[in-house]
Amino acid sequence: MTDSTHSSASSAASSAADVVDDVAGGRGSGEADARDEAGGVDEAGGVDEAGGVDEAGGHRGDGAGRRFGSAALALAAVVGLLLGLAGGLLVPRLTLPGDDSAEAGFARDMIFHHAQAVEMALIGFQRGNDPAVRQIAVDIATAQQGEMGMMHAWLREWGLDPTGSGPAMAWMPADMRDLGSDGLMPGMASAEEMTRLREAKGNELDVLFLQLMLRHHIGGVHMLDAILAEGGRGEVVRAAETMKGVQSTELTNLTRLLTRLGGKPLPAD
Repeated sequence: MTDSTHSSASSAASSAADVVDDVAGGRGSGEADARDEAGGVDEAGGVDEAGGVDEAGGHRGDGAGRRFGSAALALAAVVGLLLGLAGGLLVPRLTLPGDDSAEAGFARDMIFHHAQAVEMALIGFQRGNDPAVRQIAVDIATAQQGEMGMMHAWLREWGLDPTGSGPAMAWMPADMRDLGSDGLMPGMASAEEMTRLREAKGNELDVLFLQLMLRHHIGGVHMLDAILAEGGRGEVVRAAETMKGVQSTELTNLTRLLTRLGGKPLPAD
């Protein structure tokens, strides 16, 4: 707990003690006026001196009992208030992902992974030859750019930098940490492959784009499976499930287009 949080809680606790003392000691609002000097009430139907039932049928009460009941109620209310205060101050901080959490690692790595997919998709959209290739390229670019914005927002909300100090994919379970031979995350194109894509034209560009994006998506789904296996915050899990559904559908469409254009998937890393 921070010093400011501790100070706020202490101040609230002190105020709460004053409230309980006031009620238990008979200093609560209106208590003195509710009883006359003999401890009874008027003829309208309150409690009489002996604590009996008056002529109007009111139930007899005991002053000490009422004071005890009021104090207990005040104490319960104050305890509830303090618990709510503590919950509001502590729970969000304790449950926010840390710098080395799976959620933070996933967001950072997937932002980087998505950035390459967006670059490839923009090439496919701007210079692709087949209309279907250009359409799927713009769909991918639009979807993944939006997802990048969402993941950047998570990191800002969690108070974390967009880049971490740990290596890529360190957040993943050890048996799923599948970096390529060149150190790239799953499915990512090498620098040489990106150069070839930028220089390609016509049908060659369409086929190469589909091949690279197909492999890229397979790697992306692998990363999504890893964060889903890890679990974590609800918004991260829900987003990962949505991304996996979208990319699985795109994998089917990419494969169909590649087959139609006479191409074959690239070998697995």
